[in-house]
Amino acid sequence: MTLTQTRTTIPEEAKKEGLLAVMIGRAVNAARVAGAAVARASRAVQGVVTQLGWAVIAAAVMSLGAGYLWGWLELIALGWGLAVLVAVASVWLIGRGAGSITLLLPSPRVVVGEPAEARLIAANPGRRRFGGVQLELPVGQRIVERVLPGLPRGGEFDEQFAIPTERRGIVAVGPARTVRADPIGFMRREFVWSQTAELHVHPRTIPIAALSTGFIRDLEGSPTRDLTASDIAFHALREYVPGDDRRFIHWRSSAKTGTFMVRQFEETRRSRLMIVLDLDPGAYADKVEFELAVSAAASVGARAIRDARTVSFVVSGRVRGSDSPRNAMRELPTVSRDRLLDALCVVETDTDAAMLPDVARAAAESLAGVSLAFLVTGTARGIAPLRSAATRMPPGVDTIAVQCSPEGEASARTISGVTIFGIGYLEDLRGMLARSASVA
Repeated sequence: MTLTQTRTTIPEEAKKEGLLAVMIGRAVNAARVAGAAVARASRAVQGVVTQLGWAVIAAAVMSLGAGYLWGWLELIALGWGLAVLVAVASVWLIGRGAGSITLLLPSPRVVVGEPAEARLIAANPGRRRFGGVQLELPVGQRIVERVLPGLPRGGEFDEQFAIPTERRGIVAVGPARTVRADPIGFMRREFVWSQTAELHVHPRTIPIAALSTGFIRDLEGSPTRDLTASDIAFHALREYVPGDDRRFIHWRSSAKTGTFMVRQFEETRRSRLMIVLDLDPGAYADKVEFELAVSAAASVGARAIRDARTVSFVVSGRVRGSDSPRNAMRELPTVSRDRLLDALCVVETDTDAAMLPDVARAAAESLAGVSLAFLVTGTARGIAPLRSAATRMPPGVDTIAVQCSPEGEASARTISGVTIFGIGYLEDLRGMLARSASVA
């Protein structure tokens, strides 16, 4: 072979190898696309065919296979009959069955026991008439079912559905969906029309007297040893230095000394109100007692937020094994009344919850400047945990313990410096706080 022939053969072989590599790459890409399409189709079919439908399809395949294998005409006829049934059932899935469906929640928050409703509006903006499609709306643990009537062009279907609010919590409403299914139940196709809306069912609260009256006396804040250039509590005079605010120059002293003198202040900090809600299930005789405790704590917290006080709402944390003592408490948001009540919607007793004295100690160590503390619990464990929790508070903190016993007699007593309110109704708490404030 000459040198020219060799130069000609090498490019041709390389060209063939490159073409083969391109073809293989295209084949691999086509296989991937086909596999993805098959996977999507498989997921779509799995979401449409019911268990009964799969059983019928399997019976049709086995009947046809056995019939053609052994020549049994009866099995062949049975197999084709089942196949025809499946094919006819799939016709019922054609079309979406509605123009547009909107889910509205007029109020995202209600108080336990108040009526609440969700509103569904189905409209037909198209030219063709639709109707007869099944509508499903999950509401909490149940599903509301309706059949949409036939709607002409421009027609609307507007209906309201009651939402259960017998108990505090968060009720999921939706998504609204329409269902197309054959009469036998081989096929079922769902169309989702809306997002899931949440209804917060708040605990019941009552208005109570302002907590600053009779309990917290440092309305402008309590002075500290930290010095500042601008505040309320006057501390002393000092010489002026560049950067000081000229508004605080004391002119009389400056005239006497011949040097500019400025006022210096003690930094004041507002007192903090703390509410501790016990989540230990052993502290409550039943669920009704716990709900009363939640409502009592929520009423105090809501009033403190309304008074624009610095408030911390603490619940029992979960403690397991060698967890840090700081995990014995958990704070709920108090930036607004709604945020606090939203968080209380999902608060429940927990068998792993820390004991009330441990919660009080963790809260006292984590929260500075507390001047008034409310300890809210049940009656199952008696008074001993309340006294123990009160001793974990820093000196100078007024502690009010609230024991909840539904329909029990109201009582107020002081034991070892701890004021203990026994309430059977929320109104008892309001009356006791009002009397304590007037006495103080």
